[in-house]
Amino acid sequence: MSRLRIGLRREDKNPWERRVALTPDAVARLTGAGVEILAERFARRAFDDASYASAGATLVDDVRHADVVLGIKEIPASWFRRDGAYLFFSHTIKGQWFNMPMLARMVDLGCTLIDYERVTDATGRRMIYFSHHAGVAGMIDSLWALGRRLTAMGHENPFDRLRPAHRYPDVGEAREAVRAAGERIRAGEVPDEVRPLTVGFTGSGNVTNGALEIFDLLPFENVAPEELAGWNAAHEHVGDRIGRVRFELHHLVQRADGGFDTREYYATPERYRSRLREFLSHVALFVHGVYWDERYPVFATREDLNAATAPSGRLLAVGDITCDVEGSLACTVRDTEPGDPVYVFDPATGEAPSGFDGPGVAVMAVGNLPTELPIESSETFSDALEPFVEALADLDLGTSFEDADLPDPIRRATILWRGQLTPDFAYLGAELERLGLRAGRTSG
Repeated sequence: MSRLRIGLRREDKNPWERRVALTPDAVARLTGAGVEILAERFARRAFDDASYASAGATLVDDVRHADVVLGIKEIPASWFRRDGAYLFFSHTIKGQWFNMPMLARMVDLGCTLIDYERVTDATGRRMIYFSHHAGVAGMIDSLWALGRRLTAMGHENPFDRLRPAHRYPDVGEAREAVRAAGERIRAGEVPDEVRPLTVGFTGSGNVTNGALEIFDLLPFENVAPEELAGWNAAHEHVGDRIGRVRFELHHLVQRADGGFDTREYYATPERYRSRLREFLSHVALFVHGVYWDERYPVFATREDLNAATAPSGRLLAVGDITCDVEGSLACTVRDTEPGDPVYVFDPATGEAPSGFDGPGVAVMAVGNLPTELPIESSETFSDALEPFVEALADLDLGTSFEDADLPDPIRRATILWRGQLTPDFAYLGAELERLGLRAGRTSG
């Protein structure tokens, strides 16, 4: 059997998207190993067309006729061809209603869909991801947003010279800018009106680790959530360092009796309610990086946010790196893009105008943060994807799912096989039916 042709699709979800699934270096190694790669011409890509041509890829205007197409973001439903195979972040595994028509179209066309988000090892750990760079870019943007919010309130501050991540040529220069902000903090430039300045973090995975990689360039003192209110009171005149608070799951939710059990929470989340309100009013910046879906309680309601913001609370800004719209935080009412990244959410009215002025909390909710660091994030992603590409080129897309010679991580990530939902994703059929869309049959 001849090898399948691998196609690299240009990204068209928004004008900011510049990431790639495979870098030219990876393409050179793969073409050298006998894999035929087609690359759509794309002037905005982080790596230029000439680099792909030099690496051995064939440049084309339309890559739809490739056997297996690699993309990044969602693909328009009208773009797919019958019996095509696709790898991209489909954002369907939670049954996201806005992408169900796309999934239904793929069912109708007999497509195969593999989602990077579910490429995992035997322990369930993700293997191909942008999440670390989402955290890096998200932290840069969150500190910039906090600085702009303070400036809008009339306060000179250590972050007012920062730029959003996409305005730095590379991560190294962004780090130097954050270090410079740190020197201003050491010099005591935290405004009197917001002393002590505290930043809270949720999550313990790649997103939060990326965020902390940037934040830890600043002078800080670790503060336990249980000690936060007292620490603030005792440090009201401290302006040469900031507080860093790590919220674990048991700080976010609890049972009605005040207890918490991790296994119970994941098995029966309906028994739990949020407790974040008791902490949220004590941080100036809340950086959110923990997984959430609709089974779990909302961590911060409009009432919680109203209590956390001025005049009764200290909360000035939220960096929602998870960007779950209308999800775990009531202030995330829409996702934003790098050109218009921040809005001010007024919990009293629900209004969310773009910018940094007005009552409420400034919210940074960029939905494609890694594209602000397109070269570094693409290099990391490509390194993780490359080992699977030869196996993709050798697939027999005409066989059944159970007989397909798929690497285990790819098998676990296959949502559709020839238009049929695979067993692990059969639950999506009910969501398609609920929305009046074709559900298809499950593949055995």
